[in-house]
Amino acid sequence: MKTLRDVKIGETATVVKLHGEGAVKRRIMDMGITRHTPVYVRKVAPLGDPVEITVRGYELSIRKADAEMIEVE
Repeated sequence: MKTLRDVKIGETATVVKLHGEGAVKRRIMDMGITRHTPVYVRKVAPLGDPVEITVRGYELSIRKADAEMIEVE
């Protein structure tokens, strides 16, 4: 299983599945990260947290723990 955390800077991946439950999963979906959505990884902070991505035409920073809940291909 490859997660958004494993995607290298400058690569685009497509969301396959969201792991997590309840409010955490709902928050990720509210940010526009849903199944079949392309996600472009723009930057990663020096210590790996947060990850800056482009999704649906806007920039978004998400925590490393949240990025590990997003399965991509």
